[in-house]
Amino acid sequence: MQETKLWINGQWEAAERTYDLASPYSGEIIAKVAKANVQDVERAIEGAHEAFQSFKKMAAYDRAEILYNVVTIMRERKQELAEILAKEAAKPISAGLVEIDRTIATYQFSAEATKQSTGETVPMDAAPGVTDRLGYTKRVPLGVISAITPFNFPFNLVAHKVGPAVAAGNTIVLKPATQTPLSALVLAEIFKEAGLPDGCLQIVTGSGGELGDILVTHPLIKKVTFTGSGAVGLKMKEKVGLRRITLELGSNAAVIVEPSTPLEKMIPRAVSGAFNFAGQVCISLQRIYVHQSIYDEFVEKFVAETKKLRLGDPMNSETDVSAMIHPHEVERIKSWIEDAKAKGAVVATGAEFTERTLTPTVMTHVTADMRIVCEETFAPIVSIVSYETLDEAISLVNDTELGLNVGIYTNVLTDAMRAADELEAGAVIINDIPTFRVDHMPYGGVKMSGYGKEGIKYALEEMTHLKFITMKTVF
Repeated sequence: MQETKLWINGQWEAAERTYDLASPYSGEIIAKVAKANVQDVERAIEGAHEAFQSFKKMAAYDRAEILYNVVTIMRERKQELAEILAKEAAKPISAGLVEIDRTIATYQFSAEATKQSTGETVPMDAAPGVTDRLGYTKRVPLGVISAITPFNFPFNLVAHKVGPAVAAGNTIVLKPATQTPLSALVLAEIFKEAGLPDGCLQIVTGSGGELGDILVTHPLIKKVTFTGSGAVGLKMKEKVGLRRITLELGSNAAVIVEPSTPLEKMIPRAVSGAFNFAGQVCISLQRIYVHQSIYDEFVEKFVAETKKLRLGDPMNSETDVSAMIHPHEVERIKSWIEDAKAKGAVVATGAEFTERTLTPTVMTHVTADMRIVCEETFAPIVSIVSYETLDEAISLVNDTELGLNVGIYTNVLTDAMRAADELEAGAVIINDIPTFRVDHMPYGGVKMSGYGKEGIKYALEEMTHLKFITMKTVF
C-alpha cells in the first residue's frame, strides 16, 4: 500500500498523522495519506516566501522552460497519470486520458503566457503642464499564492492554478482535495525533474476544514485561489481581507434547444455533457430547456442515447460512467430524487442505485423549486423541461442564484445574439453545450458561481500586480 508524505521545501517530510484513502469504486484502501497540521502549513508558507525572493528574479525564458519541461514529462507519463485518476477518483480511464491531454495543454498555454506578460506606456504629457516624463507599467508577481483544489479534475484544475502562478513568478502552496491527493503529489516529482527551484511548489495534504483558515489568513499569503463549494468560498471571501482571491464555485448549467436544432448531432453531445465523470463537473449539463414543438421527440431520443452508456470499473476502457466520489454523495442525490418524485417529477430512465453508483438519470415533469433543478446536483442526473417562447426559456435559465456557463442551440442569428446579451452567466456557448471549455478561454461565473476569472491569460493577470513607473527625463 502506498504511503505518502508532505512536499515541503523540495523534499518529502513525514506527517505526524495519516488518513486512509479509499477507492470510490471498490471501497478498498489504496493509500495512507499524510495529514498535515497547521504547523506544517506554516512551514510550507514560510518556505514558499523565502523561495519567492529569488524566484521572482528568474527570467521569463527560464520559467517558461520549466513549464515546457513539465509538458514533456507529462506526455511521457500520460498513461500512468490517467491510471492515478481512475484509482483515486473513479474517473473512467478514457476520460482520464482526456484530462491529461487538457492538463498538458494548460501547462503549454502557461509556458507561452510567461513570455507574453506585457505592460504599456502612459502618455504623461496628456496632462497639462507635464513634460519631460516617461511613464510605463509592468506586471510583477504577488508572492505566495495558496491554492485549494477539488476532486473532479485533480490534474487540470491544479494546472490552472500552478501553471499561471509559475508563469508569473509566484510561489505556491497547494492543498489538494482530500480524496485526490495522489495526483497532486506526483506533480512534486514532475516539477522537481522539470527544474522548478525548491520551495516554489509546496504540497500539503489533509483536511480542508482544519487547514483552510491558515491558507487564507496567513500574512505571507498574497492571493488565494479556490475551486469548490459556494458555502466554503463565501467564508473565504469574508476572511481574505485585502488579499486577492479567485473563487470558482458551483453551477447548474443549462442549455436552450430551439426547434432548428439538429437533434441527431446535438443529443449525443448533450448526453456526454450531462453524464461525463458521473456529472461531477462544475459545468455538467443539468437543465435542458426544449421547445415544446420538439419536446417529445427530444426526450425519446435523449433517453435512448442515455441508455447506451456503460456503468462500470473506471480502469475498463469501455466504461462511460463509474462510481460517484463517495457513498454519502450517492445518498444525498438519492434523497433529492425521492423528494422530486414526491413533488411530481418523473424518472424517464435511470435512478438505480448501489452504495457507490447511480445509473445515468433523466427526469421530466420537474419544477424550478426542486433541488435537482435549482441547486447543483454534482451527480449523473439531468432534467428536461419544455417551453413555449425564447423569452420564457431565457427566464427559466436565469431563474437561479448560479451562473457559470449556459448554452443555446439555434440557427437564428438574432435569437443567438439576444440570448448572448440576456443570459446571466460568465459564458454563453452558442450551438454547443455549456460543458464546453478550452483551457485558454476566460472562465468564471457571475452571481453565486464565483469571483474572478481563470483561463491562463486572465489568471496570470489576477496573479500579478500592475506596477506604474515614471521617470523625469530632463533635470
